[in-house]
Amino acid sequence: MSEKLLFDSHAHINEERFAENRSQLCADIEASQLRCVMDIGYDLESSQQAVKDAAAYDFCYAAVGVHPHDTKNMDDMTLAMIRGLAKKPKVQAIGEIGLDFYYDNSPREEQRYWFRKQIQLALELKLPIVIHAREADQEVMDILKEEGVFSKRRTDDFPPQPDGSPDARVLLHCFSGSKELGRQYVALGATLSIAGPVTYKNARKTVEVVEAIDLSRLLVETDSPYLTPEPMRKEHRTNLPLYVEYTARKVAEIKGISFEEVARATMENGRRFFGIEEE
Repeated sequence: MSEKLLFDSHAHINEERFAENRSQLCADIEASQLRCVMDIGYDLESSQQAVKDAAAYDFCYAAVGVHPHDTKNMDDMTLAMIRGLAKKPKVQAIGEIGLDFYYDNSPREEQRYWFRKQIQLALELKLPIVIHAREADQEVMDILKEEGVFSKRRTDDFPPQPDGSPDARVLLHCFSGSKELGRQYVALGATLSIAGPVTYKNARKTVEVVEAIDLSRLLVETDSPYLTPEPMRKEHRTNLPLYVEYTARKVAEIKGISFEEVARATMENGRRFFGIEEE
């Protein structure tokens, strides 16, 4: 495949472990089949770095926000600074934001409060939203509904999906829920992102999601440096955006279509979702 058709919809080039070799990592991306990488913020500092990365590299775009793990350190000034970053060039989304009741690194009430505040910011700025949900699926969906994320007022801000259905510009990052939950989200106007765990032996639920959800509503991601896909998992503890190819190949295998078809479709889906114009 000579064309650059791969879109990594969720990576952390901004992560501290890449600080020493970030320029080499980005040079490797530029020389690869990757065309676009979303550099996703998870706290104020990583959001600031994502904005810098997006300014420095043509392939890179940014999302800014505070992950539920870090909401314990969030205050009104942090939110104001995220607001300012969200208006910078090539910042295409608010994220990753949500709830994580698996680790509970921040008190749940603080997670809920700042999740709502950041949703409200995305609604105000008419930006896509990148969601992190772990052990909190129903509450995440409830809060999104209560805040009007799937309302007609919100979906009217964006062009419809290719099939004509409303697009709420909500992305469930590293989706690990059931196919039933996936169908509910898609019916509401959301998009699902598939990560490296779809390549694991115990990935039955995620495989069922890929089987059940139309390709037009799927993206692929690495969540680099986490969740390294097979077959790179055994030798490489650090996941890289380059490895999104393996997730795309697994999606193609599950759907019984070519890798090129999946790469091309998820590229188009990603550019549409994040509002990235054709070069």
